[in-house]
Amino acid sequence: MSDSTLDFDFIVIGSGFGGSVTAHRLTEKGYKVAVMEMGRRWTAENLPSTNWLLWRWIWRPHMALRGFFNIEMFRHVVIMHGCAVGGGSITYANTLLVPTESIWENGSWAGLAPWKKEMPAYFQTALKMLGVIENRILGPADQLLKRVADAVGVGDTYYRTHVAVFQPPEGEAGGKTYPDPYFGGEGPERTTCIGCGGCMMGCRYNAKNTLDKNYLYLAEKHGARVYAETKVVDVQPLGKADGSDGYEVRTVKSTAWFGKEPRRFTCRGVVFAASALGSMDLLFRLKEKGSLAAISDQLGNRVRTNAESLIGVRVPRSKEDLSKGIAIGSGVYIDDYTHIEAVRYPEGADAMGFLSTVMTGGRRGHTRILLWLRTLVTSLLRHPIRTVRCLHPFGWAQECLIMLCMQTLDGHIDMRLGRLWFWPFRKTLVSRGKKIPTFIPQANEFAEKAAKLMGGTPMSMVTEILFDVPATAHILGGCPMAGSPAHGVVDERNRVFGYKNMYVCDGSVIAANLGVNPSLTICALTERAMSYIPAAAETDWTDAPQLVEQDQT
Repeated sequence: MSDSTLDFDFIVIGSGFGGSVTAHRLTEKGYKVAVMEMGRRWTAENLPSTNWLLWRWIWRPHMALRGFFNIEMFRHVVIMHGCAVGGGSITYANTLLVPTESIWENGSWAGLAPWKKEMPAYFQTALKMLGVIENRILGPADQLLKRVADAVGVGDTYYRTHVAVFQPPEGEAGGKTYPDPYFGGEGPERTTCIGCGGCMMGCRYNAKNTLDKNYLYLAEKHGARVYAETKVVDVQPLGKADGSDGYEVRTVKSTAWFGKEPRRFTCRGVVFAASALGSMDLLFRLKEKGSLAAISDQLGNRVRTNAESLIGVRVPRSKEDLSKGIAIGSGVYIDDYTHIEAVRYPEGADAMGFLSTVMTGGRRGHTRILLWLRTLVTSLLRHPIRTVRCLHPFGWAQECLIMLCMQTLDGHIDMRLGRLWFWPFRKTLVSRGKKIPTFIPQANEFAEKAAKLMGGTPMSMVTEILFDVPATAHILGGCPMAGSPAHGVVDERNRVFGYKNMYVCDGSVIAANLGVNPSLTICALTERAMSYIPAAAETDWTDAPQLVEQDQT
């Protein structure tokens, strides 16, 4: 039964794909739930129309940038992620794919549960809740991707993405509003997609199935309280050190420079769902200060980047507007473990163009920088006007076929809390381990062939060349799922080793490279974790992790 002396039964830290699922399923079971979200609440009325409005797009509150998108640079990788009520769903490209079954055979979660038998049902539940369908809105960029795939002999692998977007029937124009089409009238009214390409800038037309329109919407409707612009700074047990008596959670206002408005809350159970980076960062700080000293030393280990590369082809003064369509509308497989998807930003959202430059191969390190300089100078001498047009950002969204390449090949780095040499005043997350490959040769080759077919110029990311680091929007791991604290941070039901009624439900628990956008997998794993928590009237608040013998060879 609930303890009336405490503020809440559960406090959920983060409102993304793990946090929103958690909040909905717990309120459904009769628990009193609070959700602490560091980001702001966004609506169609206050979303930015372009990413040139940096203060409403980028999330860096200490710099007075209070948007919903963040770019963080590490030694090994550039990580792009969202921060808002609804988490990354506000800015992600709404593609939701089920990974191949082979992922359950790899990593520290292998053998912990009959994954292949259990997970399909949870994936289906998440797909239904998020309103996922096969994309019916193919824009010019999708048509171009198909032409290139046909030209290089992989046209038979072309596919339409599965997306969380309310789309009109085939042949019907978008922009029509309907009563709730998903939850029998329990959800909000929705408007069909107009294919503006603005998914990653936040949908201003009520078509994208962000979490604040399904899981989180239903959670709030049934009693969950969402505290926006609220940063959790401490979590520690009340009474017994294992948390069996509950927890104290302390917060501050995330967007304030002064007047941080510190608050204290109490609860019986805590769920960390602040994204892979957010949960790692918070848990490291809590472990170091002694608030949660029993957290496994495996924290920060086996962080994966989904083996990604962002490339593209820019066609100055393109006859077709490549910004139209769904953010990611289609894809192709160029070999057994590498696929490429067509990506877009809406017209006028050209600020990301600053990160693109002429494509450069070669070896990693300073020699690649020299090769890039030679390539750039040669291009400027041979085609000065076209090169300048490719390098300036204006018109980038309409003229660029952006390609996201992902591989299922495994590899990982580690994260630790440390001090940067140029800013030793405060500890921050730092990456360690072997360097991650900064470009995928077969993807570059595909882009070069696409450029010839389109009459454009192949493009790479500046960070790959100047800093020798790849970029990813899909950071995974760091609180790996395993059979014991010697090998991971949580057990196969997302329960934190060393504590009772404590869970991690976000991308940090994923123990293998998915090779696809991880959002759906996070939802499905959280659905599974929540299914084991009994109804509020039946709980005895003794939920503790289970230890399992594993062969880690």
